Amino acid sequence: MKLQQLRYIWEVAHHDLNVSATAQSLYTSQPGISKQIRLLEDELGVEVFSRSGKHLTNITPAGEDILKLAGEVLRQVATIKSIAQEHSDPNKGSVSIATTHTQARYVLPSVIKQFMDKYPDVSLHMNQGTPVQISEMAADGEVDFAIATEALELFGNLIMMPCYRWNRSIVVPKDHPLAQLSTLTLEEVAKYPLVTYVFGFTGRSKLDDAFNRQELTPRVVFTATDADVIKTYVRLGLGVGIVATMAYDNQLDADLVKLDASHLFEASTTRIGIRRGAFLRGYMYDFVELFAPHLTPEVVDRCLKQQNKAELEEYFASFEIPTY
Repeated sequence: MKLQQLRYIWEVAHHDLNVSATAQSLYTSQPGISKQIRLLEDELGVEVFSRSGKHLTNITPAGEDILKLAGEVLRQVATIKSIAQEHSDPNKGSVSIATTHTQARYVLPSVIKQFMDKYPDVSLHMNQGTPVQISEMAADGEVDFAIATEALELFGNLIMMPCYRWNRSIVVPKDHPLAQLSTLTLEEVAKYPLVTYVFGFTGRSKLDDAFNRQELTPRVVFTATDADVIKTYVRLGLGVGIVATMAYDNQLDADLVKLDASHLFEASTTRIGIRRGAFLRGYMYDFVELFAPHLTPEVVDRCLKQQNKAELEEYFASFEIPTY
């Protein structure tokens, strides 16, 4: 059994069983991958993948178990390399992040600028996706950090640490009736068609909960994953926008009125997720602290040793989590 063979079956499984696409991503040949997978299966005496002719169709039950262990082996190999590089060249390497558009567009730029200025020899890779995709990438070890508001709690092997709290704002054209109100209420907001986030994105669940508690049925006419898209359709007159307050730019969005809605909705918390058992390079600790100053290396190390969510929540109960 060779490490290369384990990498091939892992990559094929994560490329929708497409050997050709896997070969392209690994800069090798399709026949070479197919041959090595067959050699591994012959050695093990079981098939990792079922086939129809020359095409892989699905992962066998034995393959599912083998792939879980193969992933762990590959992660441990990566950890060994990271430990070696931390000792040989502590300021050189890479860090990968998975996050949503809102974080990437409005929160992370200043953090990344500071980080890259401090560590010019560290390459930074950002992946965007849905909160579930982001969490899966971190849980599978494909990225070092997941930064999101939703879905991180669905994955038990992620250590989730609170970074900051935030709330929402209503955005409307300057002549909109809501902009004339002295007190904004959910009842008034519910009178108009709404343009907001797709369910499962950027604290959308808190928004729905608020309307449900008051037995209101909002008329959501358009949803998107991108706050900039939401604001575009507000400008077109499609409806009243509800976005994360941090997604409003005082200069770029000056044609829209921002109405504070923090009294209408419960605050959401953005968290950073790290795979349990992950090895963090020194510069990775610095990245976390730049993003959330209360998450010092000592705090992060303590969190990584916690065994359950309840312990983490109790630990952070005394912290002053910043609000934006």
